[in-house]
Amino acid sequence: MKIKLTLFSFFLFISSLIAQDKNGNITGKIVDSQSKEGIGFSTVLVKDNGKIVASVATKEDGSFTFSNLINKVLLLEVNFIGYKKYSQEIDLSNTNSSNVGTISIDRDSKEIEGVTVVKERSTIEQKADRKVVNVGKDLIASGTTASEIFNNIPTVSIDPQTKELSLRGNSNVRVLIDGKPTNIDATQLLQQIPSASIKQVELITNPSAKYNPEGNSGIINIILHKNTKGGFNGSITSGVTFGVTPKTNQSLNLNYKVGKVNFYTNYGFNHGKNRNFGFVDSERVGYENFQDFRFSNINTSHLLKVGADYYINDNNTLSFFTNWNFFDGKGKSRTISDYLTLSDAIQDNWNNSGNTTQTYDLAFKHNFQKKGETIDFQINHSKTNNEDLSNFLNNGNYSLNDINGKSTYSQFNIDYVNPISESVKLELGYETRLQAGKNTFNDFQPSETTVNKFDFNRNIHALYANYSKSFGKFSAQVGARAEVYNLYAHPRKESTDTSLNSDVSITDEIFTVYPSAYLSYKPNDNNTFNVNYTRRVDRPSNGQINPIREWRTVNMESRGNPALNPQFTNSFELNYTRITKIGSITSAVFYRFIQDEISRVTFTDPNDTNFYIMSFANFKDNQSMGAEINANLKLTKWWSTNASADIYFKTVRGTVSNLDTGLMENAEVDVTTFNTRLNNTFTATKNLKFNLFGMYRGRDLSLQFARKAMYKMDLGANYSVLQGKGTISARLNDVFNMMHFAFEGNIPYRSAGEFHWESRTFYLGFNYNFGGGKNRELQRKQRDKQETQGGGGMF
Repeated sequence: MKIKLTLFSFFLFISSLIAQDKNGNITGKIVDSQSKEGIGFSTVLVKDNGKIVASVATKEDGSFTFSNLINKVLLLEVNFIGYKKYSQEIDLSNTNSSNVGTISIDRDSKEIEGVTVVKERSTIEQKADRKVVNVGKDLIASGTTASEIFNNIPTVSIDPQTKELSLRGNSNVRVLIDGKPTNIDATQLLQQIPSASIKQVELITNPSAKYNPEGNSGIINIILHKNTKGGFNGSITSGVTFGVTPKTNQSLNLNYKVGKVNFYTNYGFNHGKNRNFGFVDSERVGYENFQDFRFSNINTSHLLKVGADYYINDNNTLSFFTNWNFFDGKGKSRTISDYLTLSDAIQDNWNNSGNTTQTYDLAFKHNFQKKGETIDFQINHSKTNNEDLSNFLNNGNYSLNDINGKSTYSQFNIDYVNPISESVKLELGYETRLQAGKNTFNDFQPSETTVNKFDFNRNIHALYANYSKSFGKFSAQVGARAEVYNLYAHPRKESTDTSLNSDVSITDEIFTVYPSAYLSYKPNDNNTFNVNYTRRVDRPSNGQINPIREWRTVNMESRGNPALNPQFTNSFELNYTRITKIGSITSAVFYRFIQDEISRVTFTDPNDTNFYIMSFANFKDNQSMGAEINANLKLTKWWSTNASADIYFKTVRGTVSNLDTGLMENAEVDVTTFNTRLNNTFTATKNLKFNLFGMYRGRDLSLQFARKAMYKMDLGANYSVLQGKGTISARLNDVFNMMHFAFEGNIPYRSAGEFHWESRTFYLGFNYNFGGGKNRELQRKQRDKQETQGGGGMF
C-alpha cells in the first residue's frame, strides 16, 4: 500500500511539473502591411529547435491564440501564399503569456503574379469523371467568343455553318454556365460569351448520378471568372479582330472584398459585322439549278454577371448572383437560284432578331462539425424572351414572318455529403426542375394571315444517391438517380382560312432510374485506370418539339416535331492516365448503345413538291464507339505542347425522298471520323511567348452528303508588360485561308457546294490585371490542410 501511495505521489509530482512547464500562451493578429486588413486563414507555426510543436489557422479577422506551450524560447513563424514569410522569437521562459500584438506581413510580388495573372498556356487536367481545360491567353487570343475557341479544345467541335456544338462527334450535349442550366440555346449562347470571361471548361463525358442525366454525349460546364481576392481588384481585356470588317470584344472583371462580404461583377461585350457566302450546285432532273448565297450580319451582345458571397462564419456561406444576356442581330441575305430549264428565282431576306435572358441564383452552404460533411441549398430561376422578325421578298412577292418566344426555368436543389469514414463517403440529393414556354409565329402574307402557337410545360422531380469507397489501390462509386418526367405540349394553328385551323394536345409521364458506376485503379503515382458506366437520356429540346419554323430558304424550312419521344443511352468508358517527367498523357475508349434515337428527317411539303421540310423523328436502336488521346507535355524549357487526336465510329439514320416513287424511305450510313489538334507554345524570353496551332477535322458523312476534310493553322504571340500585370496578344487565324465547308452528295440527287466565312482574321488584344490582395479560394484550400492545434511534449 505504501509503495502504491509512493508511486502515485511521484507521478502526481511529475505531472505537476509538466503542467507547470506547459502553461505558455501566445496571442496576436496578422494583417496586410499595406491595407492593414486582417489576413484570415493564414498559417501560424510555433517551432522548437526547428521542430513544429503547434500550428493554427488565423480567424477571419487575422487573430490567433496558442495555449499549453512549453515555457522556453520558441520561434513564431507566419506563412501565407502571396506574402513573404515572417518569423520572430518569443521568450516564454520567464512568463506564462505573451501578446505579440499586430504583425504586419508584406506581399510577395512574384507570388502574387502567379495568383492573379491568367496563365500564358492553356492546360488540361484529367480527373476521375471529367477533363478540365484551364483557359490561358493562347485560347483567349484564338477567338473573341466561346464559339470560336471551342474548336481548339479537344473532343469538342463547332459546326462552322450552323454553329452547332458537338462532343465526341455527338451534338446531344448539355451546356451549363457555372454549373447552372440556361434557357439560351447552346448555339446562340456560345456566340454571346466573350472568350476572356471564361476561366475553365469542364468536359464531363460520363456524369455521375448527382448530375442531370440529359445529354447523350455528356455535359460541358463553362466556368466564368469569379474574382475572390481581398480589397478592390480586377482585370480588363480589350480586343479587335480584323477580317473583311473589324469586330471588337471587351471584358471587365471587378471584385471588392470587405469584411465578410465579397462583391464581384463580370461584363462582356461583343460587336461586329460578319459576311459569308456560298453556293450549292444541284443536278435534280428537271430542276437543275445553281444557288448562290450571300449573307451579311451585324451582331451585338452583352453579358453581365453580378454577385456577392456572405461568409457568415467558418461554417455558413450565403451566395447570390444574377446573369443577364442581351443579344441583338440584324442581317440581310440574298439567294439566287439559276435554273437550267425553269424560271430563275431570287429571294431577299431582312432579319432582325433579339434575345434577353435573366438568371437569378441563391445558394446557402453549411459545414458540419465533422470535416467534409456539408449540405447545400440552391434556388435558380431564369426567364428568356426571343423575337425574330424576317421580311422576305421572293420574285416580287412580299411576306413577313414574326416569331416570339417566352420561357421560364426554375430549379431547386438540396445536396448532402457525409464522409462516413476516411474511406467511405455518402452523397444524397433532391432536385426539382420546372420549365414552361410560349411561342407564337405569325405569317403575314398579302392574301392570308396564319398564326401558329405552341405552349409547353416540362416538370422533372429527382432523387439521387452516390456511395463511394476506397480500398487499397482501388476506389469505387455506385449511384442511382430516380426521375419523374411530365410533359404537356399544346400546338395550335389559326388561319383566316378556317379549314386550316387545328388544335391538339400532347401529354407524357415517364418514371426512369439512371444508374452509374465508377471503378478506379491507381497502382502507383504515375498510372491511373478508370472504368465507368452511366445511363443517360436525351429529352427533345424546345427547338426539336416546337412546330414553329426555325429558319427558311427558297426551297426548304426547318421545324420541330411535338410527338418526339426521349432517347436513352447506355454509355461505357475506359480511361488511362500516365504521368511522365515531361507531362501527362490521357487516353480513353468509349461505347454507347442508344435506344429510340432522335435523328433528322427531310420530306417533301405536301402542298409544294418543290419545297422540303426538315424536322426530327425517332428511329430504331443505334450504337457508336470511339477512342481519343491527349498529351500535355513540356518537351524543353522553351517548348511545351498539347496534342490530341480522336476517332469516332457511328451509324447515322434518317429519311430521304425517293424521287422515283415520290415516297420517303428510311436510310442509314456508317460513319468514321478522325480529328486531331496540336497546340504549341514557344518561350522566347521571360516576357515573350509564341503560339503555333494546327487542326484537322476529317471527312464526315450524313445521309445526304459527305463533308470534306477541314484544316487550318494559326500563329500567335503574347508579350507581358507592366511587370507582368499586362499582356499584349496577337494572333493570325487560318494563315493559308483553307478553312471552309465543302460537301458533295448523291441522295436524293447529285449535289455539291461550298460555304465560306471570315476564317482568316487577325486579332490584337490587351489584358491588364489591377489591384491586389489575398485570394479567398487559396485561403480555404490552405485552411483545409491545417492540422489541429497540438501542444508541445517533453521531448
